[in-house]
Amino acid sequence: MEADPRFAGFVAERGDALLRYGYVLAGNPHDAADLVQEALLKLRASWPGVRAKDNPESYVRTTMARLHTATWRLRRRELLTWDPPEHGYHDTPPGEGERALEQALAGLPRRQRVVLVLRYYEGLSDEEIATVLKISRGTVRSQASRALGKLRSAVGGTTVGGSTANGFAVGESTARGFAVAEDIEEGVMSEHGERR
Repeated sequence: MEADPRFAGFVAERGDALLRYGYVLAGNPHDAADLVQEALLKLRASWPGVRAKDNPESYVRTTMARLHTATWRLRRRELLTWDPPEHGYHDTPPGEGERALEQALAGLPRRQRVVLVLRYYEGLSDEEIATVLKISRGTVRSQASRALGKLRSAVGGTTVGGSTANGFAVGESTARGFAVAEDIEEGVMSEHGERR
């Protein structure tokens, strides 16, 4: 297969954004890099067809969401800690509210986490999420409702980014890139986690 400079240009241009998206899905930079790498391999294999549709990023993001929920990801069992490595780059640690939100997100089942990421980070509707994950719209709503309930109970009254709604901490983003699009403020979500 001959190298296509447009593929290399796409990877160079959108690689960082895809890594951030992978981080939001996976919760750690290593799994995020794995997701991006796997998705880009699939994109490369189908590059001529995807390029013709003129939306390769959408293809990669959909592939990443599906890979994250796939069974091969379930086999990986890693215990992640907040302890930094002995040597290396030291990022600013998250605040207590942000850390609680990240830990609560990491504790969600994969499908619930993916539904929240697609809904709040990507801004997709329930119908679009159902299409991406190949599940029913009702399943999307129930998964989102359960996930939000778990987050509300896990995070409690802590505040992330300065505001709290319905006992669930919300804010623009967490220090680690978890922009779980916190538009869960009053009027956007019903008490059952459904969009209004």
